Amino acid sequence: MPDTALITGASSGIGREFARLHAARGGDVIITARREAELQALKEEIEAAHGVTVHIIALDLGAEGGANALWDRVTELGIPVDILINNAGFGGQGAFIERDLAQDLAMIDLNVKALVTLTHHAARAMADRGRGKILQVSSTAAYIPGPLQATYYATKAFVSSFSMALDQEMRAKGVTCTALEPGYVQTGFADAADLEGTDLVGAGEKGAQPADVARIGYEAMLAGKLRVINDPMLRLQLRWLIPFAPHRMVLKMIEKMQTKR
Repeated sequence: MPDTALITGASSGIGREFARLHAARGGDVIITARREAELQALKEEIEAAHGVTVHIIALDLGAEGGANALWDRVTELGIPVDILINNAGFGGQGAFIERDLAQDLAMIDLNVKALVTLTHHAARAMADRGRGKILQVSSTAAYIPGPLQATYYATKAFVSSFSMALDQEMRAKGVTCTALEPGYVQTGFADAADLEGTDLVGAGEKGAQPADVARIGYEAMLAGKLRVINDPMLRLQLRWLIPFAPHRMVLKMIEKMQTKR
């Protein structure tokens, strides 16, 4: 596949695995994140292993104007983006009123505002060319409210809803949009979100590997699927069991799961 993929949050975790996967299939990549050294190391690894071209753009996507700045840099490259993978995002544990409001607003800026902005730019360009694929990295958090991660869960509910609506609007124009909704994945997310010491992470000691999640999401994107959950048991619970459970019971369960021991 010679298409060029733009991948956000590519310096580690699932984003890095998306870059490796796309390059292994013969595609060039544009990788972006804040950490330039990690991006440079990934560029050297991928180009040596697969003979593709890797462009790196180091910036803070969640900063004011970050998504527009990224698209300006991509435009300067003069390379059409055939695949957009919006992977960048972060969470944060704690009761909403006890958390730093600036952190939650920054979460909304990255998880929602930057994603919408970048998707708008890429989707318009794809529609003009009559082809393109978008993969939005959401979460199983999209299916339920998340006490002690209230803002994060809400952002992922937005991402999945937005992704499905966009797919309906764009499919006739040759552009598909897929929501990848993984459960717990063994990345640096838990450390960054201060989730160590919770049952969520404890239960996630056998969590999914980033490479496996990336592969499932990537293949679903290529197939034009609407949304995909990587774990069959989670898929059963979230789609067929939890929707019929009392709301209060679900809220207490999630709150307990995210309470520090």
